Amino acid sequence: MKRPLLFNFFLIFYLLISPPLQATNAIWILVDTAKLQLEVKQGNKTIAIMYNISIGQNGAGTKTHKGDDITPLGTYKIGWVNNKSRFHKFYGFDYPSVKNARTALLNGLLTEAEYKQNIIAHKNNIPPSQQTTIGGNIGIHGLGAANKRVHKLFNWTNGCIALTNQQIDRLSRWVGKGTMVKVK
Repeated sequence: MKRPLLFNFFLIFYLLISPPLQATNAIWILVDTAKLQLEVKQGNKTIAIMYNISIGQNGAGTKTHKGDDITPLGTYKIGWVNNKSRFHKFYGFDYPSVKNARTALLNGLLTEAEYKQNIIAHKNNIPPSQQTTIGGNIGIHGLGAANKRVHKLFNWTNGCIALTNQQIDRLSRWVGKGTMVKVK
């Protein structure tokens, strides 16, 4: 008789102190850098696809320094939104992620102090410093006044994911601060 009572106590205790479960139908973004497309997902279901996106001039991979023009791979959250960006709209990532920062620390690209600041920012659910040696201000944005022809022909960004202004306006119905973005 004691075992079920103890089990029930721990079950109730766990349910009271555990964080709420993430909704399996939450909206999230999948950026496929090989296909140059962005998918808006709800759970496992694709609800919109945007084709002909642009990424960093030097492709996608691990950023090693500011100005390397590489779109970082990984999982991020939208940390801030700028609806008056020179790129029409800008959805800034919480880059560098904890994983990005750890890799940079191990490779001697971030100091211990920069790494600790990054961890604290992520624990407090605020965007980490965007002025790191491995870059910052990475996100999804429109073209603004940029050349649509160049956008169709080349990967032209400094590491961001670029959509047309019409695509970013469409995307804005689904995303906001806190939306998860997976860049693969």
